[in-house]
Amino acid sequence: MDDATRNRITFTGADGTSQLAARLDRPQGPPIACALFAHCFTCGKDIFAASRIAAGLTRHGIAVLRFDFTGLGASEGEFANTNFSSNLGDLVAAADWMRETIEAPKILIGHSLGGAAVLAAAERIPEAVAVATIAAPADPGHVQHLFSGSLEVIQSTGEAEVRLAGRPFRIRKTFLDDIASHRLETAIGGLGRALLVFHAPNDKIVSIDNASRIFIAAKHPKSFVSLDDADHLLARREDAIYVANVIAAWAGRYVGAVEPIPETTAQMSPKAGAAAKSGGPLPVTVAETGQGRFQQMIIVGDHHRLFADEPAAFGGTDTGPSPYDLLVAGLGACTTMTIRMYAEHKSLPLERVAVTLTHQKIHASDCADCETRDGKVDHIHREITLQGDLDEATRARLLEIADRCPVHRTLHSEVWIETSLKQ
Repeated sequence: MDDATRNRITFTGADGTSQLAARLDRPQGPPIACALFAHCFTCGKDIFAASRIAAGLTRHGIAVLRFDFTGLGASEGEFANTNFSSNLGDLVAAADWMRETIEAPKILIGHSLGGAAVLAAAERIPEAVAVATIAAPADPGHVQHLFSGSLEVIQSTGEAEVRLAGRPFRIRKTFLDDIASHRLETAIGGLGRALLVFHAPNDKIVSIDNASRIFIAAKHPKSFVSLDDADHLLARREDAIYVANVIAAWAGRYVGAVEPIPETTAQMSPKAGAAAKSGGPLPVTVAETGQGRFQQMIIVGDHHRLFADEPAAFGGTDTGPSPYDLLVAGLGACTTMTIRMYAEHKSLPLERVAVTLTHQKIHASDCADCETRDGKVDHIHREITLQGDLDEATRARLLEIADRCPVHRTLHSEVWIETSLKQ
């Protein structure tokens, strides 16, 4: 995978001829897992809920493929010729493309009728270990109420044009027959995957009793999360972000460690790759995410990810610590670890150690111990809390040990920073 965070792609749908349009949203660096997203009935891959959830998941290191079903959005084919069964086929075709190109999806996510689709298609995607539904009907036949006023015409003439979300769609009797033939209770009961059900109690499109039916039919492990006052389409940005964050935290229990994609090593310098394999210092990669003005993804080795950002007052979006926050956090972590190692070596009754740090620029003239006399210097205040039955002499000794922390020594020593351009 290259360094882009989003790619437009196409793959062949279930009918064997139609090219389906898709977007692959990817995190910076190797993904910890891949997810496949199925959109709502007559929606598309670029609906706000889909794009916002995908963006949220990439921030957690999860790659997401979302696509337009046959005849919708930018995908080829005739919508009137599709049905629930063909949607399932398209989902499997998408998973096949992922398996051959990146890796098979371990997480399946479906919104509205897409939720019913991922429940039904899961058995045909063996690598999937976690399924999340959002405002999903317990039965695909639920969508029939959307064109109830045209049912007689459809039944008598074989098809009718109906307006859904302000757009015309041609619905055929074969569609009605197909959704009537699907019953999800058996598929849900035999899902064999972790299930997460999202639903808003006051959803006016798909009522909350559908979530109850799905949850009751499923076997453990299963979880339910209320979306409170969210609407069916998750039109509010904060609702979609909430769903993404919960999915990422929940799925983390089931996706486990993922083997790094081969390009990971290729993206490292030879020196960094050798160091990682030998147990030496892990390479640290920092790259812009494209979200906000300053947000950065920090990748340590193959598995550790966190964000850096700036506060809103400085033009950032405050989604992570600032560069100086990270600097003093490193000093704090090193301090507590060094004290802990010393305490264990000396068998001291240290129960817990904590460090609070602050950083600011001060006038050099205000620093009695600084060699610099003009301009400003960096001042880091470090306050250490020691819990345990420790006498004053021991506490004083541990305070001295704090200054032996390797990061502390690095900050006080000469540092050589070598910069080069990656070829």
